[in-house]
Parts: sequence; structure tokens; C-alpha cells
Amino acid sequence: MKYLTLPDQQMRRLSFYLAMEEYVARMLPADDYLFLWQVKPTVIFGRNQQMESEVNESYCRAHDIQMFRRKSGGGCVYADEQNLMVSYVTADDQVGVVFNRFLQMLLRVLRKLGIQATSTSRNDVLIDGRKVSGTAFYHLPGRSIVHGTLLYDTNMEHMLNAITPSAEKLRQKGIQSVRQRITLLKDYVSLTLPQLKEHIRLTLCDSQVLLQPAEVLAIGQLEKQYLRDDFIHLL
Repeated sequence: MKYLTLPDQQMRRLSFYLAMEEYVARMLPADDYLFLWQVKPTVIFGRNQQMESEVNESYCRAHDIQMFRRKSGGGCVYADEQNLMVSYVTADDQVGVVFNRFLQMLLRVLRKLGIQATSTSRNDVLIDGRKVSGTAFYHLPGRSIVHGTLLYDTNMEHMLNAITPSAEKLRQKGIQSVRQRITLLKDYVSLTLPQLKEHIRLTLCDSQVLLQPAEVLAIGQLEKQYLRDDFIHLL
């Protein structure tokens, strides 16, 4: 698998990385690609979700938390600089096979660190029964994109307040708060976040591809669709 890097270390907004996934799927030769990314505080919601019912917009605006829609399904997620995002692009378009392959990759990364992680039928990764990673999927003709989170650390206050799961949803799961159902990787490893990223690259990838400035510009053009009001708000 090839590890993708950008020509600079600039932290971009989340919509750029969504466009980068799509660019790789549409434009690069058929292969398996992986890249890791981080963003400033951001909420990302699924393609079929209503932003107004999933996101605490007033809290996000007051705390400078950006809000974006993705093209994959699934639920609403909070991410920040301490939350590692993992993107996987493959030429295989069999949903179940691709999901399983991605989950097995994440489990291999964690088990190599001595963490006895497990996966669920909902395509989450758990440590000690608590969620450390969630995943989502969408495909283009002949290509599949899976992206997932790895909770190394996070601003818990933002995570608890930026997203608005219903009280009924929480009751159905038998939990009192979001805090009770997640865990953080920093509590299980001595690695820093940069060291964890390097561990993932060395564990999963055997070569590296540097995107060129012209490709970054092309991704920026593709990103514009993710910034349109009619896409974000389903107008």
C-alpha cells in the first residue's frame, strides 16, 4: 500500500481532505492508498443527516468549530488536532470486503502496540468495550473510500457539546453520556501522536507517494463542491 503525503505540513480544513480522498479515487492509478490527517476543531456529519438536528450550531460558532458534510454515510463526529483521521482508497468496490480490510488494518496497528482491540458489526473499533474508532464508506465507479477516526486525545468538552445526540438515542444505548462510551489511545500507549502516525505508516505501507503542487491545486478546485451551501445544508 502507498502512503500519500502533501508537499507541505500545512494543516488544512476538513473539506480539503475529503476532496483529496475523492481526487485520489478519481485520478490516481488503481492501487491501495493511505493517508493520515488532522484538523482544527471541526464537526463532520454524514451525507443523509440534517445538520440542524445533529450539530449544536450555536456552540460551534461560539467556539470556532467548523462544520462540514461528507459524502459517506454514518453519524456525526467531532475532530480536532489530537484526533487522527485515517483515509483509505482502494480499487475494490465490494463494501463488506473493503470495510473488513480497513478494520483489520486498524486492529493490526493497535495489536502491534500490545492493545487487544476488537471490532464490531457496526464497523467500530473498541478497546475494553469502549469506542476508539468509527468508520464510514462511500464508493465511486470501481473505487472505494473508507475513512475512520483514531481517538488519540480530544477536547472532551467540545466533543460533548458540539454534537447533539438525542436523549432517547442515549437511553436506548443504556448510557448516560458520550464520555462513557469512548476511550483515548493516549491512555494505552507511550507514543506521542507523531510517533503513532509513523507507526501506522510503517505497519501498513511499503512505499510513499508525494503529491505535486499541481495536484494540490486540483484538489482545491474539487474542494469547492464541499463548501457550497446547498451541499452542506441539503438545499
